[in-house]
Formats: sequence, structure tokens, C-alpha cells
Amino acid sequence: MPAALCHDHFNRLLVALSADEFKRLTPCLELVTLPRGLCIYQPETVVQYAYFPTSTVVSLLYEMDDGAMVETAVVGNEGMVGVALFLGGERTLSRAVVQSPGYAYRLKGECLKREFHRAGSMQKILMRYTQALLTEMSQTLVCVRHHSLKQQLCRWLLIRFDRLNTNRLDMSQESIASLLGVRRAAISEIASKLRGAGLISYERGRITLLDRQGLEQLSCGCSAAINAEQDRLLPKVNRLNEVISEHDAEVC
Repeated sequence: MPAALCHDHFNRLLVALSADEFKRLTPCLELVTLPRGLCIYQPETVVQYAYFPTSTVVSLLYEMDDGAMVETAVVGNEGMVGVALFLGGERTLSRAVVQSPGYAYRLKGECLKREFHRAGSMQKILMRYTQALLTEMSQTLVCVRHHSLKQQLCRWLLIRFDRLNTNRLDMSQESIASLLGVRRAAISEIASKLRGAGLISYERGRITLLDRQGLEQLSCGCSAAINAEQDRLLPKVNRLNEVISEHDAEVC
């Protein structure tokens, strides 16, 4: 079923397209539900679809020799999953797994590449997003290498809340520990301290953000650096009403 831009299903990259570009993509673009744990693509497999998340969060994971997987980046409604499609490689060493269930616009790879090679605004937007994604990966590496686990967890939480546009996150401490590549007991200890400081609440696998400013103060600043680079490179989000009108899309 063809998709339409709307307030409830917002993606920063799609909003930036011209009305003509979006019209050309509409026959190939569909709004799909992505359940938690779904593997969108695996290492060394051909990527066939691009996904533009709206309310879901997807982790990009790198698998180690011992089978452990470490998160290198996270994609929410600011970006897309499947950059290998337009970069020409069509395969990747990483794995893309849905961590927070929700919706995304799915686009056939051939449609994406056809529009990308028109060399219009979509090409510029996707290349700038790729630069922002590489910045996030580099900043994450710096964070893991040089910052304390408390700072890493604060950075991880802040980025998640930004991508979800909500103050609630459903995820177990075990899952968080796995993504950060540390022991669950270490995450449990830090989470207890954050809860004791009134920054978050934590109950039955649900984390609620209570004090963002306080969490930012304990963080290392990596999440702020990632967001600043995205704001510099990507289209502003305050034109949503104007763009919906331009696209003649139904507001859901």
C-alpha cells in the first residue's frame, strides 16, 4: 500500500524530498510494522530494501569472532537503514536488528537507486546522511575507548530517547549490556545509581527518562556531538506542516 507523509509517521529524510521526488517514489514506498528482534539484513547478504524508520529504532551491529555483537550505530526517524544500496557495495559486514518495535517506510532497492542516480536533492540528502552516520560510528568508537561505562550508558540512553521522541524505552538490562559489550551486573549497578539520583525510573524492563539535563551532565558529550553533526548536515525538522502541504499528503 503506497505511503503518505503524515505527522504520526515522520522521517527526517523523506520530509526533505521535493514533491516530485516523493511522487515518483510513492508506488514503491510502503509503511510497514517492524517487530522487536527482526533482522533486516545480515552480514554478506545483498540488501534489497531501504528502511526509513518513523517510530522504530534499528541497531547496526558488528559480530565478533566469538559470536558477541557490539552496536556501532543506531538509526531512528532521523535516517535510513541500507546505505549500501546507493554506495554501490550492496553488501555490508554489519547486521541490522530492530531494537524498539514500530513503523518504517520500506523502499525497494531498485527504486532508491533509480531516484538516487537522477542526481537530485535525494542524492545530496542521502550522501549527507551517510556522513552523519559515519560521524556517529566514529564518535561511538571514541566513547567506548575513552569514556567510563557510566558515560557510555548515559550517551546510549540519550541517543535512544532522541530517536524515539519519547521518554520511555522498553528494554532489559541484559539487552543493553549485550549492545554495549559489557556484563549485565555493571549495567544494573549504574542504572540503580541513575535511578537513585532521580534521573531515570526503571521497572520491569521499562526505562523512563525523568531528568534529561541531569543525564546530559553525567554523559560525556558524545550524544550532543552526534546530534550537532546531524543538525548541521540534515534538513531541519521544523518544516513538517509545510512539507505535508507541498506533498498533498493526508495527515494521519
